[in-house]
Amino acid sequence: MSAWTEGPGSANFLEAFAVFPPRLNPHADAAIAHLDRWTAQYGLVGTAAAKERFARADFGWFAAVTYPTADEDGLYLIADWFAWLFLLDDQLDDGLLGKDPARTGDLMTQIFTVLGGDGSTVPAGAPALVASLADLWRRTTAAPGWRERFIEHVIAGGLAARWEADNRVRGTIPDVASYVENRRHTGAIYVCMDLIEVVEHLDLPAPVYRSESFQRALRSACDVVCWTNDLYSLDKETALGEYHNLVTVIRHADGLSAGQAAARVGDHVAREIEAFVRYEAEALAAWSEHDSTLRTYFAGMRSWMRGNLDWSASTRRYRDAHGTPADPAGYLEAALIGTVDSGAERVR
Repeated sequence: MSAWTEGPGSANFLEAFAVFPPRLNPHADAAIAHLDRWTAQYGLVGTAAAKERFARADFGWFAAVTYPTADEDGLYLIADWFAWLFLLDDQLDDGLLGKDPARTGDLMTQIFTVLGGDGSTVPAGAPALVASLADLWRRTTAAPGWRERFIEHVIAGGLAARWEADNRVRGTIPDVASYVENRRHTGAIYVCMDLIEVVEHLDLPAPVYRSESFQRALRSACDVVCWTNDLYSLDKETALGEYHNLVTVIRHADGLSAGQAAARVGDHVAREIEAFVRYEAEALAAWSEHDSTLRTYFAGMRSWMRGNLDWSASTRRYRDAHGTPADPAGYLEAALIGTVDSGAERVR
């Protein structure tokens, strides 16, 4: 985060999060231990370099600060989803997969095949990412209609990943508006917000979810998370030549220095937090008959914004960016997108 810590927007950025007090799930240690077993069971983290990088990320603790009220099984599920999503993200952002639109499309097709069923069927010769997804999907249960919306968000994420891959092939730095819209999907943040309903056992009616008042609050929360991540991951991504980052996009569009662009992003985050608080109040007033469900959902969004900040500021995934190798092949597992035995049993 060296490009922006001295920037004029950084203090305002951090102060804005004061409206979201930090919280920690009491099952954090159990989730961390479970995650080690689950990733080993499915062969997701095998080499020494991959294990060291995975340990630095501390996804179990990340789950515990973003879903502080989930029960133990719910937190296990969230930790596993986090590991899966971030391992996929590394393959797309750091490896050759993200520079190959056709191969990205093939992998996403296998992913959609799993999501189109109940998780009981794994495509023949499925790679580790697909086999482990089938286990996640079997364990992810929610109210009727939830799976359809979740799949919509995964599909949007797949399309956004193809968009990024096409940009990399062409050497195209996207415009700000296109980047902001696609970033909500490449960051899988809609997917993560959907999981609030799973662990909190919510059933938010579709008209409420689709309403403009709720969607405004949701978009603001998603943008806060994604742009905060961009600030903290800037050094890592710059070291790898990655330019799908709001700081880089704004710097390119407006001819700013890295510090100036980062300060601007920090100010944007602060304003979106203020906007979220307004939109939250508007949605609660508009749908007072669903007050309890909405308050629980919004509490989940608040925990996500604050937990993401605390994790991003502490995780060695970003703090050790100066040690990120120019060639990430040392920590990217070939088995994740190659052939793997899919006969693993569920672990707890």
